[in-house]
Amino acid sequence: MPRLVGRAKRIPVPEPLRSFSLAPRHLSLLAYLLFDGPMTVNELAARLQIAPTTVSLLIGDLSRKGILERREDERDRRRRIVAIAADHEPAISAWLAPGAAAWRNALAPLTPDQRRLFVDTLLAYEAGVEAEGEGARDPGTS
Repeated sequence: MPRLVGRAKRIPVPEPLRSFSLAPRHLSLLAYLLFDGPMTVNELAARLQIAPTTVSLLIGDLSRKGILERREDERDRRRRIVAIAADHEPAISAWLAPGAAAWRNALAPLTPDQRRLFVDTLLAYEAGVEAEGEGARDPGTS
């Protein structure tokens, strides 16, 4: 796992995006929008497992930089849909698509049950790391 994380951190930000000072917190948000398409703030918050207000702040930052665009939802004009700006989509795709392709290639030979086991294992790892982190922050818990 540390090798995977280390490799992901070494993926260089494409030249057209370097001046925007993108941070790791932007990566997941951009990946969801790239691979799953435009979404609302609440949909992004649910996927990222963070508060909608935090997502709104990230979106505001990226919108001011011109990386994201917000538009009215045609079905409900009170809602805003967030999408990657067309000018930046090629660079973001070039940056993130190779990782997605690598995961697809790695998982393709597995059966659905094997893929489920793999995903469940990663989720268990994530939960374990989070639980350990919470215990380290609060030494009074066990």
